[in-house]
Amino acid sequence: MSQIRFHFSAPRGAAEDLYRRLEAEFEEDGLPLALVEADEAEAIFEVSVYAEPDGDAEPRIRRILDEAGAGVALEREAMPDIDWVSHTLAGLKPVRAGRVLVHGAHDRDKREDGDIAIEIEAGLAFGTGHHGTTAGCLEMLQKILQAERPRDALDLGTGSAVLAIAVARLAGIPVLATDIDPVATEVAARNVALNGATALVECVTAAGFDHPRLAGDRQFDLIVANILAGPLMELAPQMARHAPAGGSLVLSGILDRQADDVVAAYTAQGFRHVETLHREGWSTIHLKR
Repeated sequence: MSQIRFHFSAPRGAAEDLYRRLEAEFEEDGLPLALVEADEAEAIFEVSVYAEPDGDAEPRIRRILDEAGAGVALEREAMPDIDWVSHTLAGLKPVRAGRVLVHGAHDRDKREDGDIAIEIEAGLAFGTGHHGTTAGCLEMLQKILQAERPRDALDLGTGSAVLAIAVARLAGIPVLATDIDPVATEVAARNVALNGATALVECVTAAGFDHPRLAGDRQFDLIVANILAGPLMELAPQMARHAPAGGSLVLSGILDRQADDVVAAYTAQGFRHVETLHREGWSTIHLKR
């Protein structure tokens, strides 16, 4: 029997809150749910619940949305009768950049001799619109790690922890991985453990630089932040305090048309622009203190 997909879109924080409420509501029913990024530039996420057409899922979803005062439009879509697990996994393509291959468990056979292979749990902040930014950061990081030999690193807004794991695996240095969202921090910690990097990567929940592990203007030889242009520009003065002389920043999550504004915000704080990589409409910027 074909399923019905009930879905709605909302800003990231609201979408994640509603996803958790729906997850608790349907835990005993075993209904599959999904949370995916629909618009990276605007930080809009889509929540889906897959249910049988003759069930009671729709009124229960509407009750959750009403109780939360979400103000979102719930839509329904009849789904063809196919193997959705295989279909979803087929869309999670590996990301390759230099020696690094980021992949799901279903693509372990894509590994080649000499790869730094990073496996990310399917559906956990992987494979939905991040290929340009992830590949750009991974390419830039490999160049910097080889040339500069940093002693430690900060991954600000770590998400799935792909970049933190890559730095730890490539350079063998300690990495502090932070995210404002506790759900993302949990995902990051699971991925770090999955890739055997717990000895080097520490995951904490932090809003920007507001955390005891970053107190006292603690400095890092390398800071990577793959978030969005607006927050990156706001963080420029704090980045300057946490980057030592000669330290490097790798910034991404920046649309090509936003790159000049981001560079201007950082040069105003004493950083020097080194290089910008362009991938799939996104920019990755290297700056030095």
